[in-house]
Amino acid sequence: MNIEPIGVVKSPATEAVDKDWGKVTAEIHIDNRWSPGLAGLDQFSHIIVVFYMHQSTFTPTSDLVRRPQGREDMPMLGIFAQRARHRPNPIGITAVPIVKLEGNVITVKGLDAVNGTPVLDVKPYFPDYDRIESPKVPEWVTKLMVGYF
Repeated sequence: MNIEPIGVVKSPATEAVDKDWGKVTAEIHIDNRWSPGLAGLDQFSHIIVVFYMHQSTFTPTSDLVRRPQGREDMPMLGIFAQRARHRPNPIGITAVPIVKLEGNVITVKGLDAVNGTPVLDVKPYFPDYDRIESPKVPEWVTKLMVGYF
């Protein structure tokens, strides 16, 4: 499997943290050879960004089953039951609003990726595909997300 980045994140966030991502405005710089593929993206309010969490590590003994954010008030869960960055394949995916699109640069708000993060793909947000009307999530998720965005 060969995957090459289509761009890179330019962000004031240089360290992965578990709160306040909603305040971060970042730019996604798309490689010039792919910039024609941005045609029409300005007609959308949101995109889904797929990225490689290049600063993440994964150690099965400590990361396969763990407490979200290492918090004692969270249950022990398998990595596939949470959105932690330390995963077997550190691929991130986040839906974000487009602030502006100029040339090959997409400015977004709330992207939880640090400066220098390789971007693997950008997709327009389609409510019919991407929205779940009444999702079921455990109580701990609501508690965990306080202050995250």
